[in-house]
Amino acid sequence: MDFGYTEDQKMIAELAKDFAEKEIAPHVDEDEENHFYRREILSKMGELGLLGFNIPEEYGGNGLGWMEAVAALYEIAKVHTSWRLSVSGNVWGPALTILEYGTEEQKQKYIPGLCSGEYAGSFAITEANSGSDVASMKMTAKDCGDHWLLNGSKMWISGGHTCDIGLVYAKTDPAAGAKGVSCFIVDYNETTEGVSRIPIHKKVGMWPAPTSELVFEDVKIPKENLLGPLNKGFQICMWMLNNTRMGCATGAAALSAAALEGAVQYANERTQFGQPIGKFQMIQQQIAEMKLEDDAAKLMVFRAAWLKENKLPSQQATSMAKLFACNAAVHGANMAMKIYGSYGYSDEYPCGRWLRDAKQFETLEGTSNIHMGIVAGIELGYTPNR
Repeated sequence: MDFGYTEDQKMIAELAKDFAEKEIAPHVDEDEENHFYRREILSKMGELGLLGFNIPEEYGGNGLGWMEAVAALYEIAKVHTSWRLSVSGNVWGPALTILEYGTEEQKQKYIPGLCSGEYAGSFAITEANSGSDVASMKMTAKDCGDHWLLNGSKMWISGGHTCDIGLVYAKTDPAAGAKGVSCFIVDYNETTEGVSRIPIHKKVGMWPAPTSELVFEDVKIPKENLLGPLNKGFQICMWMLNNTRMGCATGAAALSAAALEGAVQYANERTQFGQPIGKFQMIQQQIAEMKLEDDAAKLMVFRAAWLKENKLPSQQATSMAKLFACNAAVHGANMAMKIYGSYGYSDEYPCGRWLRDAKQFETLEGTSNIHMGIVAGIELGYTPNR
């Protein structure tokens, strides 16, 4: 097994790293302080082709696959993990799902703009009382002959109030449980009447990443905006999540790496008792623990990407990568704050941001408990590994 990048993957990783250092890094502190979403960064990512992974060139994609995508996203998220949401929100959510399930008209209309950054994307599943239990959602879509009528609300939607295009999941047969969910493409530039998009400002972390509550009151959606077969939305949703969870896994592994790099640098710079604190065994133990978990997380992420690249069953590997990288990020950020000491608790260093941002991975796109269940269920033979 080859553990190195190909020349193309190296170029993509270097391109993404250069972009992140020049376009994202200079604004991190300001955007964190102001909870500010810098929309132009998304457009610039699109211009460089960093939103076109896994999408054929005929639809505006870059024609590159999972390995290149993860290599690029890893470098971006290492600088500021809030921006890893752009890839999931644009590409692995709406664009890739429309590519898989959409009509030719839908593909031509929406995918190129999502890849270029002209459109910001999102997907809306979670509700106030429906999280891990997706099939219990209450939002409905009623067939009114020449249009669909959406009623209900969604909660904790990444990019919900800043996006142009979103996938929205709703019940088209409320009595049928998982077999009564359908998926709809909502064009927020065309559909505004009856839609309320409310920013959620009070969050522990991910401050520059927009998060929203969406309220739909008798919102008319064109009949042609149904994505995929009627009442097959649950299957579409699970297929989509197996892709977008790669964004979570990659972002968590990148945050783990950022915390490790920062801790190593600080341990070599900070002196106590006449020597760098990295010379003390307790600090070395912390660094060693971080390194072990960080390497394992990165390998799991790229293993899952390789399986996807080669069209092999990847659901278990993706959940393992997301779960382990999440644990590595949380533990690594916590260790970094300890190594930095009192300075780790100040805004002068990024330890607080690392820890705040790491915690969201334990919930986002499947809680850690859910992913434990997926891994165990597949291993025990209770569910197939898709």
